[in-house]
Parts: sequence; C-alpha cells; structure tokens
Amino acid sequence: MNLPANIPVSTIMSTQLVVLNTTDGLEKAERLFKKHRIRHIPVIERNKKIVGMLSLTDLLRISFADGAYEDEEDIETVIYDMFTLPQVMAKNVKSVSPKTTIREVAELLAKEEFHALPVVQDGDLVGIVTTTDLIRYLLSQY
Repeated sequence: MNLPANIPVSTIMSTQLVVLNTTDGLEKAERLFKKHRIRHIPVIERNKKIVGMLSLTDLLRISFADGAYEDEEDIETVIYDMFTLPQVMAKNVKSVSPKTTIREVAELLAKEEFHALPVVQDGDLVGIVTTTDLIRYLLSQY
C-alpha cells in the first residue's frame, strides 16, 4: 500500500468536539464519556485554549467507573469529590496543527504513549485526532 505522504490531518480529525473546562467536575466527565462513547476529552480554559487532556483511562485509575454500565444514569460521586479535573488530567499536552500530515501524526502516536492529539490553530482548539481516526483512514485506503 502506497499512501500519499502529504495529506493534512484536518481531513480526518474530529471537529464535533466534546470539551471540559478546568472548573468542571469528574462526574460530568464520566457522563460525557458514556454519553458520547469517547475515550478522550480536551480540557480548555478561556474559550478554546487547551490546558490538558482527560482520558477515560485517567478516570478509571481513580474510580470504579465501568463501561459495562454505560446506560446507568446514577454515578457514584464520592471518589470524584476527592479530586479536581486539573489533578487528574494530563498536562503539557502535545498538539498538532491542521496542516500536520497524517503520516506525522501516525508517527507521533506510534512513538508516544497516548492515543489522541488535540489539533490547534492560532492557539485555539479546532479538532482532535485519535488512533481510531487513523485506523479508519487506513481502512478507507484499501
């Protein structure tokens, strides 16, 4: 398979963003993960300035949140009251621009230990690209 080398990540990134603010609680985060069936949520301040990334794995590390109960509305919040979102989220998040190539994104995700990258333009969050987006793109090339 010989893929084009210069296709920008903007062609495969998700732009329908689910985001959290640093003042949001972890209970809200769990609700968003379940409602949208996603695994990564960018954390922003002042409109679209990204300050962190929360993954479902981060949340699972401190809770008994379980994907098996996706339809359950009641969430046990006691453990969530012990932590703030900034304490749990990943900080110093790497990001890419919409012009970064799909190949460069794939290389970065393959090298690092995370599975999502925020896409930032002029300091503002404009999208997110995940390993799932990359897999879907590769499958579409067959």
